[in-house]
Amino acid sequence: MLIYPEMFDVIVVGAGHAGCEAALAAARMGCAVLLITTNVDRIAHMSCNPAIGGLAKGHLVKEIDALGGEMAKNIDATGIQFRRLNTQKGPAVWSSRAQADRELYRLQMKFVLEKQPNLFIKQAIVDEIITENKEVKGIKTSTSEIFLGKTVILTPGTFLKGLIHIGLNNFPGGRMGDLPSNKLSICLKRLGFEIIRFNTCTCPRLDGKTIDFSKLEPQYGDEPPHPFSFSTEKIDRPQIPCYLTYTNSETHEIIRKNIKYAPLISGKVSGKSPRYCPSIEEKIIKFPEKERHQIFLEPEGLNTTEVYPNGTFTSLPIDVQLKMLRSIKGLEKVEIVRPGYAIEYDFANPTQLKPSLETKLIKGLFFAGQINGTSGYEEAAAQGIMAGINAVKYIRGEDPLILDRSQAYIGVLIDDLITKGTNEPYRMFTSRAEYRLLLREDNADLRLMPLGYELGLIDEGTYQKFLEKKKAIEKTLKLLEEIKLNPTAHINKVLKKIGTTPIKNPVRLKDILRRPEVEFSKLFIFNEEFKNLSQAVIEEVSFQVKYEGYIKRQAEQVAKFKKWENMKLPPETDYYSIPGLSNEIKEKLSRLRPASLGQAARVPGVTPAAITLLQVYLHKIKKAA
Repeated sequence: MLIYPEMFDVIVVGAGHAGCEAALAAARMGCAVLLITTNVDRIAHMSCNPAIGGLAKGHLVKEIDALGGEMAKNIDATGIQFRRLNTQKGPAVWSSRAQADRELYRLQMKFVLEKQPNLFIKQAIVDEIITENKEVKGIKTSTSEIFLGKTVILTPGTFLKGLIHIGLNNFPGGRMGDLPSNKLSICLKRLGFEIIRFNTCTCPRLDGKTIDFSKLEPQYGDEPPHPFSFSTEKIDRPQIPCYLTYTNSETHEIIRKNIKYAPLISGKVSGKSPRYCPSIEEKIIKFPEKERHQIFLEPEGLNTTEVYPNGTFTSLPIDVQLKMLRSIKGLEKVEIVRPGYAIEYDFANPTQLKPSLETKLIKGLFFAGQINGTSGYEEAAAQGIMAGINAVKYIRGEDPLILDRSQAYIGVLIDDLITKGTNEPYRMFTSRAEYRLLLREDNADLRLMPLGYELGLIDEGTYQKFLEKKKAIEKTLKLLEEIKLNPTAHINKVLKKIGTTPIKNPVRLKDILRRPEVEFSKLFIFNEEFKNLSQAVIEEVSFQVKYEGYIKRQAEQVAKFKKWENMKLPPETDYYSIPGLSNEIKEKLSRLRPASLGQAARVPGVTPAAITLLQVYLHKIKKAA
C-alpha cells in the first residue's frame, strides 16, 4: 500500500463536466487540487450529444461563466454551430445552444486543466472514500494507492455500478469503452448513504459518408453567432449546418415488431428513465398517435464524418437499430459507427446534501453531477463549480456560497435537489424558475460576476470590462429618463418615420422605447451616443425598459421570498418537540434539516399550517435569546 506523501486540499474524483469545473474553481482559488479519473483521455468527454446549452441549460452555462467557470469559454473555442433558441418568445426564455466539435472540446478542456497551476491530474479507479469519525480523510484506488485530502468532491457521472444494455445483451461499463466504478458504490452504501438506481440511453453514431444529405433539410446557425462567454468578443470559427429528417410509419412498425428486445421497455433495465429525453422505442409506445418524430443529424466535428442522430436514443439490438435507421429519409444506406445503448447506474438521494453540496453524513465530502440524480452536462458543470467553491470555503472555515432561487438557475437546481429530491433524472427547465424574468441569460453577469470576482475566479481585465458595461447600462437608462420629446411637428414626423404614433404631450424617450413596435436602434436619431453602444448593452437596456412593470412585480415577490429565506432554522432544531406538527412532517423536517423557513415551505408535504407553527417556534426562541 502506497500513501502519497503530499496532502491535497481538494481531491476531485471524476473528470467529466462537473469534475472539470470543481477542480478548476478550487485550484484558481489557491488550493492544491488532485483531479483523479479512470481515463485521462476522456476528460470532459461528451458521452451523449455533442452540444452545450439548450432551453434553460444555456442559462446555467452563462451563470457558470459569470462565476468564473470554463464551460462557456470552452464551447466558444470549439463550437461549430451557434443558435439562440426561443427568440419568438420573451427574453426570459431565450436560451443559447451550440454544437461542439466533440474531440476538440475534450482536448481544449484537458489542455486548460493541464496548464492550471495548483492542479494535478492522475489516472486511477477510486474504490474507497477514507473517513474517520464521520469526516473525510482521502481516497483509496484500485491499485491500493492512498491520497490524503482535506476535502473530497465526488463527480462519478454514470460510472457507479454502471451497466450497459444493447438489446438483450448487457455488460459492465461507466460508458461505452470505460470500466465502471463498482467498489466505490459499495463504499458509499457502507458509509450509510441511500443509493438509488437510474438509467438513461444515447444515440448511435453514424458514418456521414453513407448519409444522403441532398434529401434533407439543412438547419443553419445564427449569423453572426452569439458567444456563450461574457469574455468572448466574437466567434470566428467555421460554422456548419445540422440536418433535419423524420421517422415514419415504417420506422415505427420496425420498432413495434422488435419491442420485446428493448430492455428499456421489457423491464430488464432497472431504475427510472429520463421523462424529457425518452428513447425512440418509448416515444413509439407512449405516443402511438404521432405519425413521425424529428431527427436532428448533428455533425460530431470538423475533422470527422461521424454524425449524431439526435432523437434516436435507443436500447434496441444493433441489427434492429440499423434496420430502423435505414427506414428514415436520407439514411437508406447508412452505416452505424457506434451503436446506441442504455446504461443504468447508481446515484445518491440528493436530500442527503446540505445547500453547499457537502454531504450531511460525512464532513468535507461533496457530491456534484449525476451522482445527485441530474442529467445533462450543464447541470453537472453548475454543481461542479459550486462544489469546488464550497470545498475551498470549507477548508478556510468560511460560510459556504449559497445561491438562492431568486439569484440564479443554479440556485433553483440545487434547491430542488436537496429539498425535494428527484424520482427521475433531473433536467433544468425555465418553468422550474419562478423568478425567471429576473434570471435571464443576458443579465447573468450583472447577477453573479461580482461574486466570481470576489472569489478570485474572475480576472481583473474581465471584471473591468464588466464594470464598463454596467456603467454604460446605467448611463443609458438615465438618458432615456432625462431626454424628453415635445409634441412638435418635427418630432411627430420623426416618430411616424420610425413606425410609431405621434405624441400629444411631452414624453420621455423611455416611454417611446417601451412601445412594442419601437426597437432601440430606432432611437439613434434622437441621440448620437446610442450608436456607440454594444449590442449587449442595447439588449439589456431594452429588456429593462420594455419589461419594467413585470420586473418590478417580480422584484416585489422576491422581497417576500427573501423574508422567509432569511428566517434561519437552527440545525439542531428538535422538530419532535414542536407541538402541533404531524408525525409525518416532524419526520421529514428531522431528516432534511431545512436551512430556512423558506426551504421548509418547499419540502413536499409540509403544509402552510406547519409553517405557521414553525414561525411561532422561531419567534419563541428569538424572544428567549
